[in-house]
Amino acid sequence: MIEAELKARVHDPEAVMRRLEERAPARVEVYRDTYYDRPDGSLDAADQELRVRTVHGADETRTLLTYKDATVDEASGSKPEYETEVDDAEAAHAILRGLGHVQAIAFEKRCRNYDFEARGRRMLATLVRVPEIDGTFLELETLTAEDDVAAALDDVRAVLADLGIKPEDLTRETYTSAVAEQRA
Repeated sequence: MIEAELKARVHDPEAVMRRLEERAPARVEVYRDTYYDRPDGSLDAADQELRVRTVHGADETRTLLTYKDATVDEASGSKPEYETEVDDAEAAHAILRGLGHVQAIAFEKRCRNYDFEARGRRMLATLVRVPEIDGTFLELETLTAEDDVAAALDDVRAVLADLGIKPEDLTRETYTSAVAEQRA
């Protein structure tokens, strides 16, 4: 499946949060993301991502291993995504290191997630704050087949507009790049 996703800078987080809470209850979580690469940086060079994410929620902590292949839609940055839950976060990290991967960057995201249906699709909206980056971001995604990415992104854009997000608010800036720049 392709993660058809758009990301925007949010200028009025409270208003967007109110609109989202009309659609679904919030799930407040903290993500601890660790991105891995090969020592030569070849995953990054190929526009691929390998990540271990530990999600701390109110009632549970879970860990996800994610691989994202190269971008299939340049305008949005949408990518094929393969993800699975793992029982032991430390084992996942050890396996990746044992296979020769090195930590590229690690950081924390503070998220408010909203799961809902819109335009006939399951959507996930996430309001994001990264302590090392100024501002609030909104990610809106839906999973779709590769031949449906354009239509899925049109639906995502329509929902963003309903939430008060303007086309000029969209960004392709990645958290990994922004955090690395802050640390440099």
